[in-house]
Amino acid sequence: MLYYLTTAFEGWLGDSVYWVIQIFTQVHFRAFAALIFSFLMVMAFAPRTIARLRALKVGDHPEFYNADLNTLNQGKKDTPTMGGIMICAAIIASVVLFADIVSSRYVHLSLLILLWLAGVGLFDDWLKLTASRRAAGTREGLFAWEKLLFQFGGAVLVAFSLYGVSSAASDPSAISLNWPFQRTYEPQKFEEIKTAANVVLNPNLLILPLWGFLILGTLFMMLTTNAVNIADGMDGLAAGTMAIASIVIMVLCFIASSRDLSLLLLVPYVPGSTELIVVSGAMAGSCLGFLWFNCNPARVFMGDTGSLALGGLLAFIAVAIRQEALLLLIAGIFYAEAGSSVLQMGYFKWSKGKRIFRCAPVHHHLHLGGWSESQVVVRFWIITAILGAIALASIKVR
Repeated sequence: MLYYLTTAFEGWLGDSVYWVIQIFTQVHFRAFAALIFSFLMVMAFAPRTIARLRALKVGDHPEFYNADLNTLNQGKKDTPTMGGIMICAAIIASVVLFADIVSSRYVHLSLLILLWLAGVGLFDDWLKLTASRRAAGTREGLFAWEKLLFQFGGAVLVAFSLYGVSSAASDPSAISLNWPFQRTYEPQKFEEIKTAANVVLNPNLLILPLWGFLILGTLFMMLTTNAVNIADGMDGLAAGTMAIASIVIMVLCFIASSRDLSLLLLVPYVPGSTELIVVSGAMAGSCLGFLWFNCNPARVFMGDTGSLALGGLLAFIAVAIRQEALLLLIAGIFYAEAGSSVLQMGYFKWSKGKRIFRCAPVHHHLHLGGWSESQVVVRFWIITAILGAIALASIKVR
């Protein structure tokens, strides 16, 4: 909104006034402003929100179906959940304030996927947390197939719309399949990049048709949404890991939205994606603010309201800038958590009762193995930071 107002009234403002506020036309400033604003917004409203959730008796009653884990986590009983409301509200407010909310289709779609999945998560959380107030035998949360159906519908809608936006871009690489270490363009000298009117795509580059883009986009949005949801099982784990991942994806957005950097590093250039830098910054700031209250011992949990929305938004941005392959690294902890749960369930059924892990997902396995909760969480943050660094470094290896 500030960007729109600054550009709209540029001709009405005197040079002395415009010289001061023209900083709102600079996306890098707005991205960091969104990060700081979303952080401060969560910090400001969290105490009152947590108190309100307590008053509504929106407290979690964790059941791990494991006696040892139930004993280890008995102190978390009645901790307020649905704190993802604060995360989503801070992201939306920051994006509306600092991003180009009027003309950027990428911003519109990012808000759509965020609101869609936050709504699914909010409804699921509310059903779970109010089950005890309703008649005996009442369902606890959405059924798995219902949750997947809503996720699928939202992901297909957003992926279809994203293809329409990206395919209209001047550079066809905006809808390409970006393999690891594959060059998107033929190499050019640095001094030629500035003056080159046309660029030469790698002849081996695959430009995705609509059906291919839909499959890939839907798959990654659904996979990441559920992976973050599964990983949200320890104080600070999902929030801290997501904050790191958001900062890494913010750097990738900066590269993808810059023609010169994309041509220099030989990665897809996505015209018009500049505002996703602001969205990524808002996501990072809100997660850091939430982490202040979610670190051990947590005063609030994000619940499905936050985990589903954050996972979907992270995946959407990666799909938009054609970096799904690097997302496998950046969100590696989330995928490892989901993978451990899938392996555990599959092996349990196949072996008729045997297990690979003490308890899935893998953070519970490590906790039962002697690691403290803080050790698991901080070490997963460290791994995410290292994976993020590897992802950024790998861009140069093409």
